[in-house]
Amino acid sequence: MLERIAGIVFPIYAIVAGGYAYGRWKKPDMAFANQLNMDIFVPALVFAALASKSFDMGQNLPLLLGAAIVTLGTGLLALPVARLLGVAGNTFVPPMMFKNAGNMGLPLMVLAFGESALPAAVVLFFTENFLHYALGTWLLDHRARLWNLWRLPVVAATLSGLAVSLLHFQLWQPLWLGIKMLGDVSIPLLLFSLGVRLTDSRHADWKISIAGALASPAAGVLMALLVNLALGLSGRDAAMMILFGALPPAVLNYIFAERYRQEPERVASIVLIGNLASLAIIPLTLAWVLR
Repeated sequence: MLERIAGIVFPIYAIVAGGYAYGRWKKPDMAFANQLNMDIFVPALVFAALASKSFDMGQNLPLLLGAAIVTLGTGLLALPVARLLGVAGNTFVPPMMFKNAGNMGLPLMVLAFGESALPAAVVLFFTENFLHYALGTWLLDHRARLWNLWRLPVVAATLSGLAVSLLHFQLWQPLWLGIKMLGDVSIPLLLFSLGVRLTDSRHADWKISIAGALASPAAGVLMALLVNLALGLSGRDAAMMILFGALPPAVLNYIFAERYRQEPERVASIVLIGNLASLAIIPLTLAWVLR
């Protein structure tokens, strides 16, 4: 079991560490690479997964609903913790809610459950990502316009992939393979970019950051267990839901906090400590769900 867990988490953290080391050494501007990833590679990954012959929306609908409940429920559980710590809810709650389902979640799910788990992992990622852009934006700016979310490449790719799946339209196989190859670029680039981005984080507000590092997976796993019971999830889907709940805060939380001037340094610290804590939390969670 230890060897299996090491085989799952080592490639992920090794790439993140490589990105962190390169970021400290060269201090690269990853803006263009990140833009390519979010505009081209990640949408290609999402589209290819949803448009594949093996994807069944009806089968994955409980995961979509469950991911939404886990995300929202984690936020509700985190609110009293924020008040107890004396920190603004808009600073503390979003990093608790919005998990690293892209950078870490996608490769983690695939390595833990195999390539066949990719469509389900994409459903979890899209649900979290959509809520982050919609609800997360609204939490930080109540005047934000949300009607044009469909213009986001990942949202457009999701709608297109679902349309292909629901209409049972068979894509020309070489075309689908080309799109999938573009999507395959996204996962290692997401991990490497995460490592580079973490070099910008600062070790501040240790009390709040450590509390967040523990509260986020604890609340997420609790909500995942409730969701598994309520929706009757079992086997791989139940394990994926628990792993989804245990994921650390998404780096996108820091970017949003910076954009809307919501204590970005404090959010960066919460994200950094949360991702460092995942070095212990993720292997423990894997040992639990893979037993």
